[in-house]
Amino acid sequence: MAKYPHFPPQPKECMSAKTKPQPGTPVPQAAPYQDRSIDVAGLKLHYQDYGTAGKTPLVCVHGGAASGHWFDFVAPDFRAEHHVLALDQRGHGDSQWAPTADYTYERYAADIDEFASKLNLRDFVLIGHSMGGAVALTYAALHPGRLARLVIVDTTLHMTPDRIAKLREVGTRPGRTYATREEFITRFRLRPADSSALPEVLQHLANYAAQKNPDGSWGHKFDRDVYAVRESVDGLPHWNHIKVPALLVKGGRSARITPEIVAEVQKRAPQVEFAEVEGADHHVTLDNPAGFTRAVNAFLARHK
Repeated sequence: MAKYPHFPPQPKECMSAKTKPQPGTPVPQAAPYQDRSIDVAGLKLHYQDYGTAGKTPLVCVHGGAASGHWFDFVAPDFRAEHHVLALDQRGHGDSQWAPTADYTYERYAADIDEFASKLNLRDFVLIGHSMGGAVALTYAALHPGRLARLVIVDTTLHMTPDRIAKLREVGTRPGRTYATREEFITRFRLRPADSSALPEVLQHLANYAAQKNPDGSWGHKFDRDVYAVRESVDGLPHWNHIKVPALLVKGGRSARITPEIVAEVQKRAPQVEFAEVEGADHHVTLDNPAGFTRAVNAFLARHK
């Protein structure tokens, strides 16, 4: 297999399985944004508009139990060439929950289609991380008309039955609660836990992830039915329908995208490129924001 580009962290971070940021690592700056909302399929969906209007649209789609804020630290490096938007998917962040627990990949993809249509986004870039990558891939395969370039970030393209069962079991359990907002923020952790994200980054995410419950306790701001109804879908066949330039991004310490998967994807869609971001686990946009944006911007520059 061909040698693919690597994008090392600045500065170099520890490469152990359980990682921590190296002392002295610069704290990335979150991009300013405007809160916006849009009615999609009967739900009010929230999204962040980082600017700059008039440039090529770039839409970011987060993973499960996350939100658009997973892109706060990479948006600054995209704004020079793009109008950057990050959508809170239904059941996540500040978007409404689906009353019937309609959280299939096709439903998420249809939301993106309506979102793009209502905002009149054309020839736009779509970036999806983790579950958001599966959603982005589904959208690109089923609704190809408006999309120009696709970036899939550390996404499991086919979950095992055991993994699906564990997610559903998690979704059926009550979420952990905390007595105060401060306790929630202090005890906030990423899932999966392996990450070298700085404490300041985690605190930033926690501030936006906290939600006060009716009984006065605090918990996570997402619908647990997102996990309870998680479906088993093989994403590989979708690549047969992807004709636009596309990039697979892997966290250097993540095992989700193997060389075998890259080869299978490129067999189905030969135009797909691959980049590995060193110093990053699954949460690539948080662990090494600069390495991630270098990888993606290099790809976008090749396909203007």
